[in-house]
Amino acid sequence: MSLTHLLLVIATLLVMEFAVALFHRHVMHGFGWAWHASHHEPRKASAWERNDLYAVVFTAAAIALFALGDPNGPVWWIAFGITLYGLLYGLLHDVLIHRRLPLAWKPRNRYLQRLIAAHHMHHAVKTRENGVSFGFLYAPPVEQLRAELRRRNGQA
Repeated sequence: MSLTHLLLVIATLLVMEFAVALFHRHVMHGFGWAWHASHHEPRKASAWERNDLYAVVFTAAAIALFALGDPNGPVWWIAFGITLYGLLYGLLHDVLIHRRLPLAWKPRNRYLQRLIAAHHMHHAVKTRENGVSFGFLYAPPVEQLRAELRRRNGQA
């Protein structure tokens, strides 16, 4: 991996967080709510939820980029960055936050605690409107999110 490839991967991770936060807010909590609503409902006995269709779509897009790219060219390394983002998302969001795999670990790291708290505040709103914290790898300070949640729900 060259320095250029590494920079492409890092840039892709940063762009993905911004793009995914926008996608989450405007698509998943917008016209795509039919799929995403399952993620804001109590967990069913099945290991799968309709929201997982988003992961299938994003995985197919990354596979297509790998297929179109050349390991020496930028498209392949962008696909790698997208895949790395998906892996981080899966580990942090699905495994650590939502415990979709049995894991007894409770993080003491302040970044991870803030990420978990922010995501729980996101899920405090059961509808598609008035939510907070739409990112996955970055979360604003918890007090800022609490104040915003109160303001959006008319409790300010």
